[in-house]
Amino acid sequence: MTPDGAAPLSVHSPPAMQAPARVTVREGHLADLATVAELRLALLREASDHPVYGRLRPDAAERAPEMFAIQLASANEVTFLAERAGRVIGILRCVETHGSPLLHPPRYCYVSSVYVRPEHRRSGALRVLFARARAWCRGRGLHEMRLHNIPGGIAAAAWDALGFEIVEQVRLLRLD
Repeated sequence: MTPDGAAPLSVHSPPAMQAPARVTVREGHLADLATVAELRLALLREASDHPVYGRLRPDAAERAPEMFAIQLASANEVTFLAERAGRVIGILRCVETHGSPLLHPPRYCYVSSVYVRPEHRRSGALRVLFARARAWCRGRGLHEMRLHNIPGGIAAAAWDALGFEIVEQVRLLRLD
């Protein structure tokens, strides 16, 4: 009975939905090489119709580990991995890059190889990866981030939302 003497109402509500597990970000290491290769090759495969990135070599999966291992071991760059419930769901690579000696800034962060598994997109993973990348830049005294992305689509909208602006175009002329 309720305080006013009425019978309590029986309300059937759907089972409580569990919030998705929190996204965490950590630095990638050589032990993560297989996962790094998987995600970075998935990024390239998604761009299969792009005039540059769509020209994936047939032996890319065999070539990738050596290149990615060198990058993971480099002191001038970092690969961040986003995880949810113990599974790697995204990647973002930062490289400390030296600019032209004629221009400012003398050093900046080049962001590359950003990929979030399709089923985890629009869940905050990119935002958490990006926050960690910004912190890495601040820790190294870097005051600018640059990246290339394929025009249009969800990735361009995400970079716009994170504050990046378009400042140049890349053009291609095939000589064959």
